[in-house]
Amino acid sequence: MIFDEELSQLKEKILRMGAMVENAVRDSIRSLVERDSELAKRVIEKDHQINALDVEIDEDSIRLIALRQPKASDLRFITTAMKITTDMERMGDLAENICDRALELNQEPILKPYIDIPKMCRIAQGMIRDALDAFVTRDKKLAMDVIMRDDEVDDLKHAVLNELLFFMIQDPTTASRAMKISFVAQYLERIADHATNIAEMVVYLVEGRIIRHLALPER
Repeated sequence: MIFDEELSQLKEKILRMGAMVENAVRDSIRSLVERDSELAKRVIEKDHQINALDVEIDEDSIRLIALRQPKASDLRFITTAMKITTDMERMGDLAENICDRALELNQEPILKPYIDIPKMCRIAQGMIRDALDAFVTRDKKLAMDVIMRDDEVDDLKHAVLNELLFFMIQDPTTASRAMKISFVAQYLERIADHATNIAEMVVYLVEGRIIRHLALPER
């Protein structure tokens, strides 16, 4: 059916946007850790491609709703897709923000080796990838696993901030660099939050149940 083909094309665009966002997040942290300012600039330059795909997916979704008048699960899929791309577009913006801080930090002496921030990035990347896989396959179990991983990112962020606070107390001249690194940690935490939002939307897609703001069981 034509409608099934159109839904498949919508899925493909969402996965393509997700891959672009995941790459942007990965490369933004690489540009910081490897002090590669040219890579940071390339990530910033490519952000418009993520924005353009966001608009294209929204337009496709609106057209499908208007022309095909989908019912039940298909309608839920399309409306979920529109919400998910909003989260992905914001993740792209946060990767751009990381690159802005990397460009600044790369001009200054290294404050300390980056250890927990790359860990945060790896977890966030996996969350993005798995949240989108859960969306396409309607896998609630995988979506719930993504949601539970958000705590790991939060814990690492707190560890980074505590360590940076120690640096600033010991040597106030490090404050500017420490603050910029703290921003990077906070951007990564927000990226993980957006991946969590996507996973929560997968639960809505599968069950028709909104779990945002609900307390989840302990790990």
